[in-house]
Amino acid sequence: MGSVYGYVRVSTKEQNEDRQMLAMLDMKVPRKNIYMDKLSGKDFNRPQYQKMIKKIKEGDLIYIKSIDRLGRNYEEIIEQWRIITKEKRADLSVIEMPLLDTRHEKNLLGTFISDLVLALLSYVAENERGTIKQRQAEGIAAAKERGVRFGRPPKALPENFYDVCKRWNAGLLTNEAAAKECGMPTTSFRKRAGEYKKG
Repeated sequence: MGSVYGYVRVSTKEQNEDRQMLAMLDMKVPRKNIYMDKLSGKDFNRPQYQKMIKKIKEGDLIYIKSIDRLGRNYEEIIEQWRIITKEKRADLSVIEMPLLDTRHEKNLLGTFISDLVLALLSYVAENERGTIKQRQAEGIAAAKERGVRFGRPPKALPENFYDVCKRWNAGLLTNEAAAKECGMPTTSFRKRAGEYKKG
């Protein structure tokens, strides 16, 4: 009997990993063997995942809660599945999908069913990622059309800005001198002064 590991992934630091952690503890995964990344699933350049993969050996078992916790790129999920089960000769178990448990049915039919289900679920996970990205892009475009501005709001201008601007426009001050009077970087002064001149 090999060691038991758990892999947990959330996409951002704000997301909560509690449900996945509880699932690992329910499967009796030792806390020291639970690896967690707070990173996107678009690829496998994740420090904790890579650390776990280096550590596993033949006969070990890895639990993941659902296939999208492993990743969201169809081809890369299949490749990682192959590395774990064929190269490392370890087992993988997807808690929410009992069909995806390489400990069972190690005959040809069992392997075929497992590979088929994996391919289907990986495809669904990647499609979902594409749909989310498309919705985000459409949402941003619609918001821009409504006049919603993205990014940080511009800093408040110093009280003497307009007076300095008039003298700068009249050619009485250089860019550097005007920026210094306003306590602004030269590039910021030129940008804001240009906007003021246009407006």
